[in-house]
Amino acid sequence: MPHDLDLIFTLTGGLTAALALGFITQRLRLSPIIGYLLAGILVGPFTPGFVAHKAIADQFAEIGVILLMFGVGLQFHVRELLAVRKVAVPGALLQISVATALGALVGHAAGWSWAASVVFGIAISVASTVVLTRVLSDSHVLHTPAGHLAVGWLVLEDVFTVLVLVLLPGLVGGASGGGAGIAMSVGLAVLKLAGLVAFTFIVGQRVIPVLLGYVARTGSRELFTLTVLVVALGVAVGSAMLFGSSMALGAFLGGLVVGQSDFSSRAASEALPMRDAFAVLFFVSVGMLLDPSQLAASWPVAAATLAVVLLGKPLAALVVVVLLRRPMKTAFAVALSLAQIGEFSFILATLGRQLGVMPDEATQVLVVASIVSITLNPLLFSARDRLARWTSAFFLRRSSAAAAAGGARGEEAAPVDELAHRTIVVGYGPVGRTLTRLLRENGIEPTVVELNLDTVKTLQAQGIRAIYGDATQREILDRAGISKADSLLFTSAGAPGDGVIEQAKGINPGLFVLARAFYLREVASLKKAGADVVVTGEAEVAFSMTERLLVRLGATAEQVERERERVRSELFDRPAEAR
Repeated sequence: MPHDLDLIFTLTGGLTAALALGFITQRLRLSPIIGYLLAGILVGPFTPGFVAHKAIADQFAEIGVILLMFGVGLQFHVRELLAVRKVAVPGALLQISVATALGALVGHAAGWSWAASVVFGIAISVASTVVLTRVLSDSHVLHTPAGHLAVGWLVLEDVFTVLVLVLLPGLVGGASGGGAGIAMSVGLAVLKLAGLVAFTFIVGQRVIPVLLGYVARTGSRELFTLTVLVVALGVAVGSAMLFGSSMALGAFLGGLVVGQSDFSSRAASEALPMRDAFAVLFFVSVGMLLDPSQLAASWPVAAATLAVVLLGKPLAALVVVVLLRRPMKTAFAVALSLAQIGEFSFILATLGRQLGVMPDEATQVLVVASIVSITLNPLLFSARDRLARWTSAFFLRRSSAAAAAGGARGEEAAPVDELAHRTIVVGYGPVGRTLTRLLRENGIEPTVVELNLDTVKTLQAQGIRAIYGDATQREILDRAGISKADSLLFTSAGAPGDGVIEQAKGINPGLFVLARAFYLREVASLKKAGADVVVTGEAEVAFSMTERLLVRLGATAEQVERERERVRSELFDRPAEAR
């Protein structure tokens, strides 16, 4: 191909192959990540046909890593982690230790150095955020106590991975100088890390939210999206240039700063769809590393690795959760959700390869183990309840009874917030303000979704739960708790109501939706989108004028009601083009 078009061809070929194979795997009820990895194999140098430019694909992958880590920082909520810390902290540490040790033994048995084996063990000890949240969500477990524990567990794994990404260059670089060299390199890395963290939180917390607030008040979605991307990429590049740290760590810290501000939901919904596209290219670039001709030689190592991922990791997690007196169903849900590897495994492997530690065979094994574990994970997770019953019946009667007793004491009780009647109000204009007041006066605490930042801050100061962002975006509705909501009241004049309702109904089909239409021509589209009741200002004006006229002419109450029904029929039942 012409060299001046390498970037365009690589982007087009990689995304096209990922789209086709991702769609096929999705239709087969498998994770699209499998399709993306297969797409990488298809456009890689070891298979016939189109070959993507590896160096360019690697740069796209680096952008994907930056945006992935920025997204992890955005979604890192300390309060959620604290709620499950008694189980997640010891559980994650023990599970990582066991998986790392088992992986290191597999690597050493394959003839790799101990350094390569340990890095390999760490790589297979961490699970995929993308896969775990998808499996929990598809199984309706994400917003349960077991789901919260699994997510908190995974957050700790992510934090551990970030620390490894920071310390690994120092450990590898200092190895040639013996113990003193390692200590000096690690000490220097820790000092740089401390400097980066201090700079990011001291300076970043003063500058970044102010910048985002200033841009948000312009009302330009494009400028806001651009600002978030500049923050993500700028902090990542700055951390590498000024502190010698990894760009992934800088992006993570930048995400933490934005995530603690009022802009976290809007940043995730509007600016990070690009993350998904570049994350796809990250998996494509990993797939390009697989050489099918080497599978015959490396299959024993791949089989042993799969045994660690599918058996060793879940068993370690299961034992910890059971010993800490949690129900057997919770234990199996957490354990089986972690029985896979994904993006962080490849990020660690990529760094290890760049440092000259990881052999090529290790990457081949990781790709194979990822494809197989991601394929099997939903099937394993669907068997969690049966496995819990069988295990309780034959092996763990007393442990299960103790865990159930702990649950009865409230240790596993769902938060009160999840059990309460949830109503979401979209828009806080005059109508939304009145509805919110009436709901609160009747004992219902609504969640308001509003695109005016000043309004959101005012509501939060008044103790009203308010989310800043565009309600047409799934991330905003998820943050508002749409999956557990009972009803949605759409009152906004700025957002497209049909788009909001379609998105909400797609997440929660049983949701009751009451929508406001400003014009009669909007009624049909709102009804089609899934609104149960639509109220329009034009109709109310017509009803009111009809009633007053008839009363003036001496009509009875029955005549007034009959005419009101006729007006309603004329306004709502006629085709839109006849109005």
